[in-house]
Amino acid sequence: MFALNLPSFEANITNVNNQAQIFDILRRRYVALTPEEWVRQHFIHYLIEHKHYPASLLANEITIQLNGMDRRCDSVLYNTKGQPIMIMEYKRPSVKISQKTFSQILSYNNVLKVNYIIVSNGLEHYCCHIDYTTLKATYLKDIPEYLSL
Repeated sequence: MFALNLPSFEANITNVNNQAQIFDILRRRYVALTPEEWVRQHFIHYLIEHKHYPASLLANEITIQLNGMDRRCDSVLYNTKGQPIMIMEYKRPSVKISQKTFSQILSYNNVLKVNYIIVSNGLEHYCCHIDYTTLKATYLKDIPEYLSL
C-alpha cells in the first residue's frame, strides 16, 4: 500500500478472488484492504503494541444509533466495565482531516459520550480530551498511553 506516519507492523495480507484482504486482529477475520482499512490496522497495532492498549478492550466497526439511523464508529476503546471511553475515526491518507471529519466523530460522541476522540488519516493524527465538567476540549500533543487514560 503506502507509507504512513505510524510504526509498521507485520500485516497478514491475502488475496481472495483478486481482492486484497488484511487480517483484522480485533474482528478476527480478513477484511477488504482499502486505504482506510490500511490506516485502521496500522493505528490499532500502534495502540496495542506501542501505547499498551488491551486488544480485548478495543473493537472495530461498532454500530450506534444516531438520529434513528445506524452509524458505524471506526474503532472504540472500552473500559473494564464495558463503557466506551474513546472513539477513533479514520480516513484514507488522501483525505485531508477537516472540520467535517471532526463534526462526524463529535456526532458519534453525542451518543457515546467518551472522554477521548482520535482522528487520523495515517499521516496526521489528532487526539482530543473532553472534560464534561468544564465543557472544554483539549487537543493533546500525543496519543496517551493506555494507563494514563
